[in-house]
Amino acid sequence: MSTATGSLSTGTVPTVGTAPRAWLRLAPSVFMLAWGGNHFTPLIAMYEGLGGYSAWQANLLLSTYVAGLVPGLLVAGPLSDRFGRRWVWLAGMICGLIASVMLAPGLHHYLLLCAGRVLAGVGVGVAMSVGTSWMKELSSAPFDTKASSTAGARRPSLTLTLGFGLGAGVTGLLAQWAPLPDVLPYLVHATLSVVALVLGLSVPETHRPGPIPSPEVERRRLIPLHHRSRFRGIVVPLAPWVFGAAGVAYAVLPAAVADRLGSYTTLYATLLTVLALGSGAVVQSFVPAIDARVRGGASWLGLALMTLGMGAAALASLTDSPFAAAAVAVLLGCAYGVCMVAGLLEIQRISHPDDLATLTGVYYSLAYAGFLLPTVLAILLPSIPYFESLAVVTGISALCLVIVIRTLRPRRHPAD
Repeated sequence: MSTATGSLSTGTVPTVGTAPRAWLRLAPSVFMLAWGGNHFTPLIAMYEGLGGYSAWQANLLLSTYVAGLVPGLLVAGPLSDRFGRRWVWLAGMICGLIASVMLAPGLHHYLLLCAGRVLAGVGVGVAMSVGTSWMKELSSAPFDTKASSTAGARRPSLTLTLGFGLGAGVTGLLAQWAPLPDVLPYLVHATLSVVALVLGLSVPETHRPGPIPSPEVERRRLIPLHHRSRFRGIVVPLAPWVFGAAGVAYAVLPAAVADRLGSYTTLYATLLTVLALGSGAVVQSFVPAIDARVRGGASWLGLALMTLGMGAAALASLTDSPFAAAAVAVLLGCAYGVCMVAGLLEIQRISHPDDLATLTGVYYSLAYAGFLLPTVLAILLPSIPYFESLAVVTGISALCLVIVIRTLRPRRHPAD
């Protein structure tokens, strides 16, 4: 196995084909970190009911972990690019474990809940920057010579989406019908995380620490000059809608139809989470082929679906129909899946191999800015109903779509 611990860009190159299935041993840890970040979502109604928190307090808990996520993304990526993937990944797994241990007794301790959510955010940040970069490297030569050229974007994205969706599904079911609904979901997550951690320890390192970078390397631009217009015109207007769509699907829509749900609010929020992220997981497998067919233009398709979905969400808030809201959640989930993979493909096109984790962290930081959208809409709710605020959101999404189309129009070949 020693031949499989070299870097893809520095140090000794590993022997071809030494670890073709290593990504499968890493995937459970990325899955569990994503679960830890999102299993709070279906519990919002429970915290409002059992904990006595207001809607804005509960939604703030949902998005508090962005305070840990963004530093986790922006710091963990460069650290792993400099020192290797393994130790940064291990630190993220420990943060995810501690987060669940802190959240389990936190029902009536708001500050403890906030602290736990921040640590969960650090874990998700590591998963999305370091974990996905590690999986990408394990899904390409010399580690996996049989993987397709798009496996490095598809496998990590699908693993994260399944973790976000299935994890929230398990948590919601436990909270609805199992004893200790405020404690048991976190204990289950912590136990499975230990198993995933042990399994991940056998994964080979793909990015060996190198010498101190020379001044020429230090001066290298994170985004090459000829790719900057593409980053500003595609990645920046696209990224926030990734989790903006998810947040509206499983945080705003259940609240918009809550009067029709009775005691099944938690179960319904769980259903919408699974529907949104499940549909996102299904479409992700098709995005690389679509992107190749339209020569790097899957981003505009994702934003077109996003604009349609946000408009449908505004109308669903007027109908007060749980069935209409569920259909909209599927549409927003498809938009989420297309935008997620399209953004990752763009990042892999424009990044230098030694900066992959760093730029991936930047991308996910922009993406998670959209996760604050439900909190903003909840704060505005007393004076601005969901229909009006979502109508404005629809207009902003349409504007971003126009920007992306204009950027793609001059040259739509991926290798610009």
